[in-house]
Amino acid sequence: MARDDATAAGHSIYEARKRPLVAQAPRGGALALIARAGNSDRLHCVNSAAAGLGLHRGMPLADARAVFPDLSTAPADPALEAEGLRRLRRWMLRYAPLVGLEGGEGLVADITGAAHLLGGEAALREDVQARLERAGFDARTAIAPTRGAAWALARHGGGVIAEGRVEQALAPLPLAALRLSDDLLESLARMGLNRIRDLMDQPRAPMARRFGPQPAQRLDQALGLLPEPIATFAEAPHFDVRISLPEPIGLTADVMAGLDRLLERLCAKLAQAQMGARRLRLDLQRVDHETLHIDIGLARPMRDPARISALFLRHVEEADSGFGIEALRLEAHVVEPLAPEQIGNQAAKAEDDLADLISQLGNRLGFGAVIRAHPVESRLPERSFVKVPAAYRPPSLWPARSGPKRPVIFFAPEQLVSVSGHPPVSFRWRRMAFHTWRAHGPERITPDWWEDDPAWGLGMRDYWRVETREGPRLWLFHTPQSPGWSVQGEFL
Repeated sequence: MARDDATAAGHSIYEARKRPLVAQAPRGGALALIARAGNSDRLHCVNSAAAGLGLHRGMPLADARAVFPDLSTAPADPALEAEGLRRLRRWMLRYAPLVGLEGGEGLVADITGAAHLLGGEAALREDVQARLERAGFDARTAIAPTRGAAWALARHGGGVIAEGRVEQALAPLPLAALRLSDDLLESLARMGLNRIRDLMDQPRAPMARRFGPQPAQRLDQALGLLPEPIATFAEAPHFDVRISLPEPIGLTADVMAGLDRLLERLCAKLAQAQMGARRLRLDLQRVDHETLHIDIGLARPMRDPARISALFLRHVEEADSGFGIEALRLEAHVVEPLAPEQIGNQAAKAEDDLADLISQLGNRLGFGAVIRAHPVESRLPERSFVKVPAAYRPPSLWPARSGPKRPVIFFAPEQLVSVSGHPPVSFRWRRMAFHTWRAHGPERITPDWWEDDPAWGLGMRDYWRVETREGPRLWLFHTPQSPGWSVQGEFL
């Protein structure tokens, strides 16, 4: 944490790791995470017990085993660590308006003008430290007038450096506290330079000629002679709202009333960002510290509180409230862009009604079980469409056809029996007798010669549109090579 725009605090990721990970080692034992670097395994980070044995980050695993054969190891997960650090950064915004990532290994914050809100810099650091420990982190924090000084102190003891005492506080620290490369540290050590005070006493020009500009640059940044601003980034919008209740509730009507209040606030946030929710989660925190999770999905982006609330009702009715629910949290964890729509648009209303139907069916049956037909360019009826999940692809416009009509209902060919006439004058289908009133055809369809389709093994088909006196209008066909008749579809 820092007091001006060139100052900072560092939180090493290897010093702010969740304790359950350390618990993989025996009680009080040494633990290290391993990462592949080049052709060898190296220590990615170590716990306090391993550090006390002289093990350190970047050390080859073989050398670490030679020092301590009983070292417990586990594979490192850099992606998971980066995500955890990003979440910790969002939490750190409660203390400072400007928080950045420190090389993927810690956090740096500008606390200028914020320390007095918690009673001073020492009180602010104690509050940060206490909250991290309660959350299960083993962290080191430091506050200094400069970013480099805070980084150094956070990794070599922690604490607070008062204004005007940076040089005195940094002098006894090792040169590694200046963020120098390993090769440069080895070269400086061969010259007998091991502490920052040793570097302070050296003339600048000969040092720059021999070791380059990095030692002097890092020293000046730590002392505040060179500016080092904090680089941060815009926080992605996070769509969640919560409410704490003065008294526990358990009735469905009470829970739905609280949910409606949350939905109004959440949808207002979504509208401001011109986004719509696709998946939402409702967390119901009970008084026994158990949390119920209710997840729903939506067929299309939406931010209408009334329509979303209706999808939660059945799940809330089935939820076990136990001895009562004391808090609710609602989050839209999957969102998509949703531009404002014209009020009273009949086409949009029809799309909303269809989306509500798909959402209701999808939350009951699973969105993968609700499918729709998507057109495909093919002359064969079976290949003129494919089945796709209705929630993940918008309705498609079927190409206009100038030829004969196609039935609305398609199914696999079913053979007719007791057929008389050509086209059939009478026939039986599905144990019912039918008599032809009107017939249109034939429409000859030939199979694709480059496809080996057993269903079209007999070759071309002649299709007829038959209206029966009993009411159904059927799509019949027969093959010239075979005398049999079959039905493959029905017109509405």
